[in-house]
Amino acid sequence: MAEKVIISCALTGSIHTPSMSPYLPITGEDMVREGVGAVEAGASILHLHARHPETGQPSALLDHWNGFYPQLGNQTDAILNMSTGGSAVMSLDDRLAAASALQPEMASLNLGSMNFALYPLADRIKDWKHDWEEPFLRNSDDLVFKNTPRDIGVIAERLDKRPTVFELECYDIAHLYMLDHLAQRDVLKPPFFIQFVLGVLGGAPPLPEVLYFLKSTADKLFGEDYQFSVIGAGRAQMQMAGLSIAMGGHVRVGLEDNLYIAKGQLATSNAQQVEKVKALIEANGKQVATPSEAREILGIPSSAENENLEQVYV
Repeated sequence: MAEKVIISCALTGSIHTPSMSPYLPITGEDMVREGVGAVEAGASILHLHARHPETGQPSALLDHWNGFYPQLGNQTDAILNMSTGGSAVMSLDDRLAAASALQPEMASLNLGSMNFALYPLADRIKDWKHDWEEPFLRNSDDLVFKNTPRDIGVIAERLDKRPTVFELECYDIAHLYMLDHLAQRDVLKPPFFIQFVLGVLGGAPPLPEVLYFLKSTADKLFGEDYQFSVIGAGRAQMQMAGLSIAMGGHVRVGLEDNLYIAKGQLATSNAQQVEKVKALIEANGKQVATPSEAREILGIPSSAENENLEQVYV
């Protein structure tokens, strides 16, 4: 499996707003189409957020999740990775509501509180589709994305029926030391799947030396007891993906992280970005992991092992 690279695809997220791109998935139908396309292009993990189908606003409602989550489970064999970050303006209970009900095989888990500054994005938009978008972005100059040790413990406790494997989102060096602390207290248990998120204003920048430092620190703390993947937010997406591949890591792409496929050119689908990073993987002499291979690499039980787990779709 050393030459296998897992592609995660984050379909929509909660940062970008509908006015930024006509191709951003909003409705359940959009999410199913985009998810199926991404898997057909080579993604083995789908990182998922929900939106209100009429306004495009980030949503925590189970009804909105059920507009696409069961369908993606039925139409693909991908690992469905539910966000527990939701949106930074949501309460923890709201962020966890759908995931607590659905108990996914994978969920994201943010390793620390941080500034999450989106307000520069508002300066790029002249015509707004919805009234909520501009205040949402501009007010992020006073926004703290809260993920305390207590919050992390609550998430780990509520998502315990499978148990859920976590995509541990690491935005800075302190988050690795928090993970080590929580591991020592048995709140989180190895092996870990660490997602280095580089390029968010409030977190570490997307620079090679930063990724080298994060990787060497994780090696020191966790030895061989972890896998890592890299997100390069915005224009750094493919640069950081290429570096991660060269360093033996995995990759995440998708319209949550970057709306573009090339400079000045909006991506028309998530699959476009998956296809581009797949070519990058193969150009480096490696192979794209299938969903079953990804489950083996990350220690996720197979469907057969989980056949007695009741799925909750309401």
